[in-house]
Amino acid sequence: MTDFAARRTMMVDNQIRPSDVTKFPVIDAMLSVPRENFVPGDKKEAAYLGENIELGQGRVVLEPRTLAKMLDAADIHPDELVLDLGTGTGYSAAVMSRMAEAVIALEEDESLAEDATTALAANSFDNVVVVTGSLTDGAAEHGPYDVIVVGGAVEHMPENITDLLKDGGRIVALFAEGRLGVVRIGYRIDGQMTWRFAFNAGAPVLPGFEKHQAFAL
Repeated sequence: MTDFAARRTMMVDNQIRPSDVTKFPVIDAMLSVPRENFVPGDKKEAAYLGENIELGQGRVVLEPRTLAKMLDAADIHPDELVLDLGTGTGYSAAVMSRMAEAVIALEEDESLAEDATTALAANSFDNVVVVTGSLTDGAAEHGPYDVIVVGGAVEHMPENITDLLKDGGRIVALFAEGRLGVVRIGYRIDGQMTWRFAFNAGAPVLPGFEKHQAFAL
């Protein structure tokens, strides 16, 4: 029988701690959430490898290092409301639920949303609400948010998403730029967004966040 708890500890020790993830709440959450319960059944053995796990339709469960570094940059506090934009199977929402007051897990793929709802309920993550709806709408009815974490790459960030942040709120997103993406953290201060570089990573672009090409004859 596979010892997933031991693999989880190895994941943190070998992938996350060496990647300059220093905030205890992030490390504690990654140690406590059973990642194997949030991946497709035929991929359980690969749950703790240092790579994105394919979910089909260009969607992935982000590799542990990428997610941990995004959450380290986001610095989620226990009294904050978080939007997990593109939750997939709900793993990222489960991890963030260990740090936040509540998490809105937004997913537009109905099958993935069902998987997320089932896995979160089965593992008693009671402060997560799965919302099925367009990713580009950002579950606006539940905002504004203290933190938004985007669970895939974007080629552009619509203003209606950053407008969902409270003043002083943060958004962490992976921008697809060339072969290697750039994770940036954005701060909303006095209605204006300021972005800074965090680290490099890769993931498929989420539906609806592709850069619209100008039509030319």
